[in-house]
Amino acid sequence: MTVFSFIKQSLLALSIGSIALSTFAENPVQKIGKTKQGFAIARLSQLSAEIAKNVESKTLPGAVLLLARHGKLVHGEAFGVQDPAANSPMKRDAIFRIYSMTKPFVAVATMMMVEEGKIFLADPVSKHLPELKNLKVGVERTDADGKQHLDLVPATEEMTIQDLLRHTAGFTYGFEGKSLVKDEYKKNQIDGATMSEAAWIAKLATLPLQSQPGSRWEYSIATDVLGVLLARVSGQTLAVLLEERLFLPLRMNDSGFSVAAGKLNRVAQPFEIDPVWKIKFTMNDVSKPPARFSGGGGAVSTADDYLRFAQMLLNGGDLDGVRILSPASVSMMLTDQLASVRRTQSAYAAATSPRPGYGFGLGLAVRLDSSGANTLGSVGIADWNGLGGTNFWIDPRQKIAAIWMAQAPGLRAHYRQLLPNMIYGALVE
Repeated sequence: MTVFSFIKQSLLALSIGSIALSTFAENPVQKIGKTKQGFAIARLSQLSAEIAKNVESKTLPGAVLLLARHGKLVHGEAFGVQDPAANSPMKRDAIFRIYSMTKPFVAVATMMMVEEGKIFLADPVSKHLPELKNLKVGVERTDADGKQHLDLVPATEEMTIQDLLRHTAGFTYGFEGKSLVKDEYKKNQIDGATMSEAAWIAKLATLPLQSQPGSRWEYSIATDVLGVLLARVSGQTLAVLLEERLFLPLRMNDSGFSVAAGKLNRVAQPFEIDPVWKIKFTMNDVSKPPARFSGGGGAVSTADDYLRFAQMLLNGGDLDGVRILSPASVSMMLTDQLASVRRTQSAYAAATSPRPGYGFGLGLAVRLDSSGANTLGSVGIADWNGLGGTNFWIDPRQKIAAIWMAQAPGLRAHYRQLLPNMIYGALVE
């Protein structure tokens, strides 16, 4: 190769490299650009574009996303349609069935009663619900012919209110996984809210526990039991209790266990056939009060209402001068309670169990460290989600509150991973 040829090729390579660097620099995906409360606006736009893809592909009917930091709204957006059948556009004030995101409401109400001395976390549940005294635990046995039997043994410990809050009471859910105890739940419709409180507790008292109280974490109807307990102690229905003690003080005007006739046109609806699960998913009828107010999954709310609730927790129990809980109570709720408790393994772990790196506090999953976690985020995050497709978290370290409202049950696990990854990917300051 001549010196001239070498120089020519070198200049050509430099030219190509310069073009490549210039193209890289001009790519808006790579630029941080303007920020708002420490979030790169361009990167949040990427998240919006990703959500829009699911809307365009008819995988997601619609959703509302709210993101706040330091008490200020950073990003608020409505996507898709509120009702696929009517093709009505999603609005920010849409009302959603939040299913298990009801549980943190009940946990807060419980801690309010603890602060007032009406109950203790160490109280045996049977102190307030005597029907649940002397429960049995179901132990599966396979005989010589390979047939399974359910033997009943006495509970070695009494479940406590703390066990109910942290899902270590020994209860289960019938709809998730398989066991002979779960079969009994299904047969007796324990997961539903079609019986009165009294009838439901009476029926539950005849069924065995899935495990010994205090021995392991298993997602369960424990918060439903807690809702009945709070109603007994307060002398009010759970709906009235939450309305008076939580929703009204926090100005959560669209939260409750049913939707008034004048607001039914704001209720978000799913696709008739869930595009991911390929089945018809029948959601709660919220046009009238249910037979039993399900503390584990019966509430409705809006994104803005839930943001007020989340911000209250993030503030240590206070919002706009209204004190709901003391900082000590909130701190305890956001502290892992499972240090010595074994956890179940679930096929639905991404949706219904604390993920890797997470434990469980009082009513919420909490992030313990990042070494084993598989989503972006900070140590100390507290979160939970709902069967209908909703999700939220608060981050005390970064002062972030994020609310995701959708009626897309098949996408629940997907967005529980996508949202933190892209939101923390946008956090640059």
